[in-house]
Amino acid sequence: MNVLPVFGFGVLLTTAYLIGSVPFGLVIGKVFFGVDVRLHGSGNVGTTNVFRVLGKRAGVAVLACDMLKGYVPAALAAALFHPWWAIFIAAAPVVGHIYSIFLKGRGGKGIATGAAVVLALVPLVFLIVVTVWIVLLLTTRYVSVASLAAASLVPVLAYVFDEPTPYKIAGVLVAIVVWWAHRSNIRRLLRGEENRVKTLWSSRRDSATGGQEAA
Repeated sequence: MNVLPVFGFGVLLTTAYLIGSVPFGLVIGKVFFGVDVRLHGSGNVGTTNVFRVLGKRAGVAVLACDMLKGYVPAALAAALFHPWWAIFIAAAPVVGHIYSIFLKGRGGKGIATGAAVVLALVPLVFLIVVTVWIVLLLTTRYVSVASLAAASLVPVLAYVFDEPTPYKIAGVLVAIVVWWAHRSNIRRLLRGEENRVKTLWSSRRDSATGGQEAA
């Protein structure tokens, strides 16, 4: 490493995971709304369920926090380390979001946090992927379908734009992790039981049920 010693890398890697593990959907819900989002809607602590259960203000706040906890470590890693080292730090908050140490290994689906990592490392890929995500969400109304397609597109675009090899490999691994995290959604899609969304910007819904969220 050119900038920080191995110890510094380990500290930053651990910190990135711990930051990623913070379940902002749960924290914001409890602190500002007195609601445990795990007991409502899909029970997921991610952005989509927060939008459904607590409404627009809470949803935007959680989205911003979940993206920041991915963007900051990834941007810092990209600035301080060679790409081969940076990808581990960049992936840590995504892993933390999906497998939170504060939720006994459970968490969200990693989409918002993962998108922020892509933004920090490969901004052009991020813009294309977000555009595809929005189009698919509006046309299919399945958050899970839009998220799975977007995650799959990341490694493809990384190869198309000839990004550094570590980023290409990281894109493949992240796509695999996202698909694994969405395995319950995939089963429901195959059974025709996955819930569609009306809009992410709707007001509070007290009775959101069914499909696990993809954020």
